[in-house]
Amino acid sequence: MSFEEPNSLQIRVTLVGIEPAVWRRLIVPRGFHLGQLHRVIQAAFGWSDCHLHEFLIGGLSYRDAEVCEPEFEDDARSFDESGVRLRDFNLNDGLSVLYVYDFGDDWKHIIEFERLLALEPAPRGASCIGGARARPPEDVGGVHGYAGFLDIITDPDHPEHRDTKTWAGGHFDPEWFDNETTDKDVRNALRANRRIRLHQPNPKRQGRSR
Repeated sequence: MSFEEPNSLQIRVTLVGIEPAVWRRLIVPRGFHLGQLHRVIQAAFGWSDCHLHEFLIGGLSYRDAEVCEPEFEDDARSFDESGVRLRDFNLNDGLSVLYVYDFGDDWKHIIEFERLLALEPAPRGASCIGGARARPPEDVGGVHGYAGFLDIITDPDHPEHRDTKTWAGGHFDPEWFDNETTDKDVRNALRANRRIRLHQPNPKRQGRSR
């Protein structure tokens, strides 16, 4: 057993409202602030980071510094996410953390802190060690919109099947998850020029390229 000071966290991030669950298991440095965790979650699920987001922790909201100020006088104030680091939280209190992305589609992600880790050498970035199923397409309309999307995409006789399939990038498999691909994206999450995968790989195209 190691008695070194923990330098990392193992977390599980799960999309709310979808069954079977869409989830990712990540290793994240404890020194990361919430803004960095946001980038990691975006990469882990393949979101495009083109919508607003927030963390809800203990009844408080944490957002990007540019959108912290309330729009209206009665709106609750948010705090700068870059000013709070993961090591600031007491994980023994059963802390509940909710990450919300896209206030229109309202994608809620539950973040579970599974365990502290003392890794050698201490990781400088995050990694993905597990997960299941593909995240819904961007701008599909939230949980209910996604259910309708699946009905259409799995029915070749549906009048909207072809257009919907094209809109989704020509291919969509709700069971798709590739840990190697996801881990690569997560490791590059903080790079300014990181690649954003708007659509999952099409196996037919991959077969032709071999």
